[in-house]
Amino acid sequence: MKFIKKFVRDTKAATAIEYGLIAALIAVAGITAMGAVGNGVKNTFTDVATNLGETAPAS
Repeated sequence: MKFIKKFVRDTKAATAIEYGLIAALIAVAGITAMGAVGNGVKNTFTDVATNLGETAPAS
């Protein structure tokens, strides 16, 4: 019975779970941001390649 009372009063587990949730949220935000940046870079390179193909002299 003492173990259960001690376990209920222990706040270290709750703190660890909170830090885990914060880390997961940061990871999801980072993945989302990197995906958006990646798509933007891909579109930029596609535009550059298209424009270079249009202005390159014919062989």
